[in-house]
Amino acid sequence: MKTIRQPIIHEVVIEKSRFICSLKRINNVAEATDFINKVKKEHWNASHNCTAFVIGKKSEIMRSNDNGEPSGTAGAPMLDSLKKNNLSDIVAVVTRYFGGTKLGAGGLIRAYSKSVSESIRLATIIESVDMNVVNVNVSYPTANILDNKLTDHLCIKKDYSEEVIFTYYVKPTELVDFINQVTELTLSNFTHEIINTISYDLESN
Repeated sequence: MKTIRQPIIHEVVIEKSRFICSLKRINNVAEATDFINKVKKEHWNASHNCTAFVIGKKSEIMRSNDNGEPSGTAGAPMLDSLKKNNLSDIVAVVTRYFGGTKLGAGGLIRAYSKSVSESIRLATIIESVDMNVVNVNVSYPTANILDNKLTDHLCIKKDYSEEVIFTYYVKPTELVDFINQVTELTLSNFTHEIINTISYDLESN
């Protein structure tokens, strides 16, 4: 699942109308609703505050609202922009301040789509992936080898006590390769334990 790391606010001006897109990562419908209400309160005097959001690892929840624009010209193209970029757990609000020139149905669809698409391009996209949390116990001499050689995997903690315990985040699909690398580097002089599995955010290319 891909989403954005930090909130984005981006404005485009089309035929003298201002389109201000606000994007935010959210976890549920309640958070999406709170954000929508917050933006509406900030822009209470705007012509429209149109919305779209996608929630869930498989995009189970998708909703949009035209907020007074002609049906299908605002919320739907905003939602399409989120879906085309394979984003979820995200809400978009596009605030429009009418500039006096009517855009027509096609113009509105292009404007709302452009507002969201440009905002997404400015965002840092991250991918939420499952990671095994793996502890690897080794002796002090062996620890130096792992520290210097095992650089392909994310080490998030080093505990120096009687032995050295390295804690790694490892993708489940890479676990066998990880154990093989540790086995080779330590000449099998190690023990390991999978502590649990977590969801971890990786920056997407």
